[in-house]
Amino acid sequence: MKKFFKRFRYGQKGFTLIELLVVIGILGAIAAIVVPNVGQFIGRGKTESYATELHNIETAVMAMLVDDADSTLDVAPTTEATATTDMSSITGTNLAGTTLLLSDYCTGLGDDPATGGDPETTCVKLGCKYWFEPDPVTGKPTSTVHQIPPS
Repeated sequence: MKKFFKRFRYGQKGFTLIELLVVIGILGAIAAIVVPNVGQFIGRGKTESYATELHNIETAVMAMLVDDADSTLDVAPTTEATATTDMSSITGTNLAGTTLLLSDYCTGLGDDPATGGDPETTCVKLGCKYWFEPDPVTGKPTSTVHQIPPS
């Protein structure tokens, strides 16, 4: 062991200050390029996930309206002020008179806790609220879905 330490005592012991400064400068330049781009990707990912969830809700509404007897939702028209995340509160009625729940059509989004599902895999995962535009003639909500992202 003494021979090992003796060998470094008389020769070079490590890197020079210039070498260390060059390495730190290179790492700083790489960080300056990478950090802004990573933040940009994170922001774009959230926007895309909101758009995906809205598309899934719209698809579930369209599937429910196909099964619905009069192709309308059996709820009071919602507005931006009364937007909801509870998809089990959006209902319809099929030809047999059975109540349809929108949360049953959201299988691609997970279970709705309001219908006894797993709260870890809720129908609306991102915290967005949704409201359904009323039909100008009937006044009932239509398949036009609007999304309010969390603030």
